[in-house]
Amino acid sequence: MTSTNAVEEKKLTEIKQVESLDEITSGVILKTKAINQPTKTNQWQLLWSDEFQNESSLKDWNLQDWPSDKNGEWQYYTPENVKVQEGHLIIQSKRERFKGRDYTSGALTTENKLEFTYGKIDIRAKLPKGKGVFPAFWLVNSINGNWLPEIDMMENLGDSPNDLYFVVHWQDSNGKRKRDFRHFISKDVDFSKDFHLYSLIWEKDKIVWLIDNQEVFQTTEFSPSTPLFIYLNTAIGGNWPGPPSPTDQYPKDMLIDYVRVYQKSEGSGQ
Repeated sequence: MTSTNAVEEKKLTEIKQVESLDEITSGVILKTKAINQPTKTNQWQLLWSDEFQNESSLKDWNLQDWPSDKNGEWQYYTPENVKVQEGHLIIQSKRERFKGRDYTSGALTTENKLEFTYGKIDIRAKLPKGKGVFPAFWLVNSINGNWLPEIDMMENLGDSPNDLYFVVHWQDSNGKRKRDFRHFISKDVDFSKDFHLYSLIWEKDKIVWLIDNQEVFQTTEFSPSTPLFIYLNTAIGGNWPGPPSPTDQYPKDMLIDYVRVYQKSEGSGQ
């Protein structure tokens, strides 16, 4: 979500790469799985969740309605592209002329409805696929105008469905923008073909990213200490993903099974 020069991004992907763990598979995490899930050393307690059982879920979110001008993106975000159907949140992207744009898509946030500091976030989702398609889950700051600090829980470029990006952005004491990141490449898993569990553990001294309960990246370079809100979206086009293919089939759907936020139970500490 933070604007990044295309040359810098190319360099970013070349510097840091990690192949998938053998344990990462396309196995489904069932919705009936216990909500209070222990980690290796801590017990987490459910703080907030949306299981997307019906349209009433959307009252807990802010549906975006604006033409995105970030990073050269092509889409107009409209509430009509966000819906709940058959137990899933659907963020739909369409090729259609709308208010001066050639594409529409969906975005929603918990700004001013759910903002929290530290915890564990689980999002079970199936990603869209296609050139110029850019799905993402973020944690964003509502205080600063530049949205920093920001944790990119999951970013994907739709023409590379085996690749994921994990990033934390911040400003140092001199106002210089900094980041730590991981470009994750799976040999076997196309994340557009099935649901996977994307998790983030955010603590005072570190941030940990997991896929299907397997750790894939950890940083101790920086961890925000201010409340952040959840941002879910699919962008189309832009400086990083590049233009969408005019021959690709639309609409494209990102399906989200649930979003769950935990904090450590009393006595476990942060």
